Amino acid sequence: MTPSIQPAINAVLLTLAYVGTDFHGFAVQANAHTVGGALLDAIRHLDPSVRNLRVVSRTDTGVHARGQLVAFDVAKTISPRGWVLGLARHLPDSIAPRSAQILPVRFDPRGYAKRKWYRYTLLRDCRRDPILGAMSWRVGYPLNLALASDEARTLIGSHDFAAFRSAADDRTTTVRTITDVSVTEPGHDPRVVYVDVRGDGFLHNMVRIIVGTLVDVARGRLAPGAMARAFASLDRRDLGVTAPAKGLCLQRVTLECDVEGSAIWPDPGVWPSDGAKRP
Repeated sequence: MTPSIQPAINAVLLTLAYVGTDFHGFAVQANAHTVGGALLDAIRHLDPSVRNLRVVSRTDTGVHARGQLVAFDVAKTISPRGWVLGLARHLPDSIAPRSAQILPVRFDPRGYAKRKWYRYTLLRDCRRDPILGAMSWRVGYPLNLALASDEARTLIGSHDFAAFRSAADDRTTTVRTITDVSVTEPGHDPRVVYVDVRGDGFLHNMVRIIVGTLVDVARGRLAPGAMARAFASLDRRDLGVTAPAKGLCLQRVTLECDVEGSAIWPDPGVWPSDGAKRP
């Protein structure tokens, strides 16, 4: 006899962090080891009724996240704390639920995603670094960061980013708004450079193409003005290389919706998102 399907009573919204090195991206695939597949298996240990995941950004193979948002409908009553700690027991060390929130059934964060923040890490070093190199693009030649910063400012605003995507991206709407781009040296290690890109949405490989172009301008391989030329021509050939996936991290997704009053753990007012010791 087929067991009856329990009706969903709530949705759970997870903030998820992961190192994407050993995964074939986020999206659940039948014949590949993915972040979404590992997460869904863990969720079903706690609630076998869960059928699918609603994820804000289906990160590619090798891409990391600190603030990925994933929602799913559940038939069991489990506290947010129970979801965070319970899932952690069934997930590999490379995937960690950071917070959980209980919301109405069918809540879909994709419909409320207002801004995304991606960070790309460059490592200026002519020698391999097995620690930092695992999550950065090692660049073994001098970079003119002033040129890269000037080039990056060209991106701010609403533009047609048709040239800034892979051949696999067949979306017909390619206008996106970039609210901020920065090229900075964080100071904790003189070799490290961060490229932070914030916007309302991104095409496939868009951030990696932006970073590759900034690096090619900074090293003198491309003449300054490459971004502007690509906006005018809509031609991928006017831009630089596609930066490797391993340097890219989804830092945060900002939602535009009113979810105040819903149960969340840890309480962001008590436990800051970074730097606090959890119980």
